[in-house]
Amino acid sequence: MRVLVTGGGPTGLTLAIDLARRGVQVRVIDKATAFFHGSRGDSIQPRTLEVFDDLGVLDAVLDTGSLPPAFRVHLDGHFAQERRMSEVHPPRPDRPHPNAWMLGQSQIEGILRNRLLEWGVQVELATELVELDQDENGVTATFSTGEIARFDHLVGADGGASFVRKALGVAFPGTTDESFRMMIGDVTAPDLDRASSYWFAAADNPVVGVAMTPLPGTTMFQFNTRLDEGGDASLPSMQAALDRFSAGVRLTGHQWSTVWRPNIRLAERYRVGRVFLAGDAAHVHPPTGGQGMNTGVQDAYNLGWKLASSTALDSYETERRAVAARALDVTSDLLNRYAEGREDAHERGEDHFGFTITYRAPDATGALVTGDRAPDAPVLDANGKRVTLFDLFRGPHFTSLTFGAPVQEDEHAFAVLRPGDEPRGGTRHVVDTDGHAFTAYSASPGERFLIRPDGHLG
Repeated sequence: MRVLVTGGGPTGLTLAIDLARRGVQVRVIDKATAFFHGSRGDSIQPRTLEVFDDLGVLDAVLDTGSLPPAFRVHLDGHFAQERRMSEVHPPRPDRPHPNAWMLGQSQIEGILRNRLLEWGVQVELATELVELDQDENGVTATFSTGEIARFDHLVGADGGASFVRKALGVAFPGTTDESFRMMIGDVTAPDLDRASSYWFAAADNPVVGVAMTPLPGTTMFQFNTRLDEGGDASLPSMQAALDRFSAGVRLTGHQWSTVWRPNIRLAERYRVGRVFLAGDAAHVHPPTGGQGMNTGVQDAYNLGWKLASSTALDSYETERRAVAARALDVTSDLLNRYAEGREDAHERGEDHFGFTITYRAPDATGALVTGDRAPDAPVLDANGKRVTLFDLFRGPHFTSLTFGAPVQEDEHAFAVLRPGDEPRGGTRHVVDTDGHAFTAYSASPGERFLIRPDGHLG
């Protein structure tokens, strides 16, 4: 099978890694002439960390990034308090990565590109898709280089202005608010301690101000503030915005910046024949809540195993479009709070973390079928080695867990036993020594769970 992925951002790279590890021939093209250098989406949600664990990049992400530091709130130039946007949670047996993680998007992309290179696949820069044509047997792609190539499937992960989506004629309804603009950029601020984030505002209106968060692995902060009419994202504009609220904090340089307008859209379709949409090509979000990049990565994780096995392809749109719609509601609500100057505008709850994403849907009888995230738990393998359920799930396969009962001999089928239970025959088994596995799955003896390759119950 041959698959073309257009777009070398986090969504396209995640998909390419998932396909490559399954033995699919994949090409990734990007019209950019150089790789992006900037923070852009810098918040990795817990469910995305679990995806990265399965793809083999989690250690690099954790080593390079950091927990979001607390904000040192300054009002009228004076320190007022220290505050976090969300509580820091300790790891749990079913949630080994319970907190968001900070890392700039360009660094995330670099880690993903290095992982993809392990399968001999590189992002082809300065290569733009200029025409696509599909029939019942495949997709013909024409590139800006003059090359014409044939693929079994094509995935548009080419951003909000997606050529693929437009070529398919897929509507992209939503809203763009030209009256609300934000200035976002990466800046150097030698006066500030990079162990903290900062919020600068006026005492009589503490909700509106300038946010500065340190970017791990760099000497820079990400700068965010609401932009007055007519302003731009230049360094002088950033300094002027900061001067309104801070007591002489200097910005001495910047790397990347942009003016952002609320552009909230959801594609009407995610699939047309052999062509699919993922990431920003299918949905664009406000930056509030840090959902856009994470939703795109999880789109790719959902689609990869389905493409590789030619299984359940129609379910991709059904499952992921509903998730994007919910994420748009969450991020839009936060944006509205910020625009209205509400005190809860900067608070984040667990609805942002991705643990509650479900693909439940009624079956033909009207009953709900499974589709929740499969939780983790510590167990002992047949050799007495301490492992986790995620260790069993990791890789491009389905996993079967049968609680307290024998299982059919299969490399990825396990009986989950309580301490003292004897394995029957030659069954593969793990022992739930602490009871966390039975608890996480609310399992009864004899109950069986099938875990899909994307870590959801199938």
